[in-house]
Amino acid sequence: MNLDYNNRPYNKREIIDKEVTWDKTQVIMSKTNARGIIEYANEVFVDVCGYEDYELMGQPHSIIRHPDMPKVLFKVLWEKLKNGENFHAIVKNLAKSGRYYWVITDFDISRNDEGEIINYFARRRSVPQEVITNHIEPLYRKLLQIEGASGMEYSEKYLNGFLEERNKTYVQYILELIYNQEKLDNHNTKAEEEKGFFSRFFGK
Repeated sequence: MNLDYNNRPYNKREIIDKEVTWDKTQVIMSKTNARGIIEYANEVFVDVCGYEDYELMGQPHSIIRHPDMPKVLFKVLWEKLKNGENFHAIVKNLAKSGRYYWVITDFDISRNDEGEIINYFARRRSVPQEVITNHIEPLYRKLLQIEGASGMEYSEKYLNGFLEERNKTYVQYILELIYNQEKLDNHNTKAEEEKGFFSRFFGK
């Protein structure tokens, strides 16, 4: 069992329903090995999650997993990454303090000469609060309820049906949410092309 600095199991800390205060213009970055073990965390990551870098090194990335997150999202994320595909997910993370912070992910995948995945480089940025409150929290709450009542298999079936109804993949769905909110926030009169949105969003 993984224990934190007070010998409490990770994610068994007191949960505080307050958001971490952080500079949301910054990018949270980390590097893990192929099994999701942290090998590097930038200063923004350290500042936001509240752990010191020496507490993060060698720990599974699940050290910051929030219990409000449906397991099916991590199942889909890891299936994509292990298949060598980038995947964007909106995730609620758990800071050392017990507070939360929401981010959207972006990955670069590193391989060795034999083509085997050896590292994942992750970038994380903040998500507009309107997207979280109006769309993501209600969906994730429903997925959690289904997982609790019927298991992850049916949580995944519900998610698939939800997306099929909208004729979108998960990534297309969240892209549209963020893109539309950004247009509203910036009061754009001329629509920007959606192609390459995440590249621009993450400054790549």
